[in-house]
Amino acid sequence: MRDLDSLFQDIHACDSEAALKWYRELYEAILTLEKLPRRCPSTRENLQLRNLLYGHKPHVYRVIYRILEKQKQVEVFHVRHGARREFSAPELE
Repeated sequence: MRDLDSLFQDIHACDSEAALKWYRELYEAILTLEKLPRRCPSTRENLQLRNLLYGHKPHVYRVIYRILEKQKQVEVFHVRHGARREFSAPELE
């Protein structure tokens, strides 16, 4: 996913053990959505989407996703810092 690749570069995960550990834990948190996708609330921007919050203030990241019922899958759209502006419909394309 483009957002995760970008985040990996932004936090310099290949140069820092702490950053790499944080990145791996974020990735593992995203993978847990496969088993319990409904545990997270709907987003304020779109009730059809949900968001997993990861991290501690002020470094909270939002994982924006939707549940694909028929396929029994989760589709992740964005991973973004929680302080960023709300997303818009064109960003989901």
